[in-house]
Amino acid sequence: MATATRQPLPQRLLLGPGPANVHPDIMAALQQPVLGHLDPVFQELLVETAGQLRGLFGTANELTLAVTGTGFSGMESCLANLIEPGDTMLVGVHGFFGMRMAEFAQRFGAQVVEVTAPWGEPLSAADVAAALEQNPDVKLVGVVHGETSTGVRQPIAEIAAAAHAHGALVLMDAVTTLGGLPVQVDEWGVDAAYSASQKCVGTISGLAPLTFSPRARARLAERQAALPTWYHDMEALHQYWSAQGFYHHTCSSTLVYGLKAALDLMDAEGIENRFARHQQCGDALKAGLEAMGLSLVAATGHRLPMLTTVSIPDGAADLDVRQALLAEHGIEIAGGLGPLMGQIWRVGLMGYVAQPANVTTFLDAFAGILTAQGCSVDGNAGRAAAEAALAG
Repeated sequence: MATATRQPLPQRLLLGPGPANVHPDIMAALQQPVLGHLDPVFQELLVETAGQLRGLFGTANELTLAVTGTGFSGMESCLANLIEPGDTMLVGVHGFFGMRMAEFAQRFGAQVVEVTAPWGEPLSAADVAAALEQNPDVKLVGVVHGETSTGVRQPIAEIAAAAHAHGALVLMDAVTTLGGLPVQVDEWGVDAAYSASQKCVGTISGLAPLTFSPRARARLAERQAALPTWYHDMEALHQYWSAQGFYHHTCSSTLVYGLKAALDLMDAEGIENRFARHQQCGDALKAGLEAMGLSLVAATGHRLPMLTTVSIPDGAADLDVRQALLAEHGIEIAGGLGPLMGQIWRVGLMGYVAQPANVTTFLDAFAGILTAQGCSVDGNAGRAAAEAALAG
């Protein structure tokens, strides 16, 4: 049989907000033989993977699985199941992905109340509590744990406590944070959470891990309106991912192999070691950028380790810098979203790429590009600060 011939694709160092480069062991796992979606071996793999996801989410929730699609698929799955037309939902908006959650909720018929904070700062739990007092009919509170558009880490527990005091459920976006920061669904009082496979989880795009608490499942059982989706019916998907293995859809065995391999690598590394690695590399990157003379965007004390936002300095052009990094060094970073478009860059250190060598490689290349464009930056000071942070 003839084989297709293709031009080799370029090697990139993916330092944007995801996808990130994938560990070789995961790439090898993705090459395993395809199994049917009802094969008993594959069904066993689904059950094992769900168990590992419970550990990663910090939960005992029985309904824990991964839906096909990206993080937006996880968001849509949660909202489609938890919202009925006419429900009131409170959404915390302090970045692009809070905006998207509010938009998705409206599309499913919710009346949305927004609690906002400036982009680059976390939400105030007191503001959320005040909004709940003013809107006692809120049934669901949505909050983004790691806002990928700004690099802000949002405290969750106090907001969840306020929501429960008013009888509302809590939905958390953990797309960027799962696998790179502690996520404690049960401890924080989160009722549903979703993530994505291609960021700190560390495999390729295509799956959205999520979890539903018993309270969230009770809400599903109490629905008066029919679910607006068949594909994202959580109880039907749960039956498919359980040992019973009821047919739901043709799940990709290949994607699950990659997710399982990523979870196995986390177990081998030790999850606390993994969190420490992300924190160390993120701190070193931030120290290097500031020592170069650049300004960080996210509020001090609320900065994500795996996603750093830096203001574009005078004299630099957003796209020109990113294109030069890609063309000359094979390094990809991202620009800003929404009102921050053209004002910031987003630099990710997620999963496999959260390594000290990648921090210094990026800083050297970045300083060189900025200098060539006429910006006054101190590349030597940036590297020295990063190396000191990594050594400490």
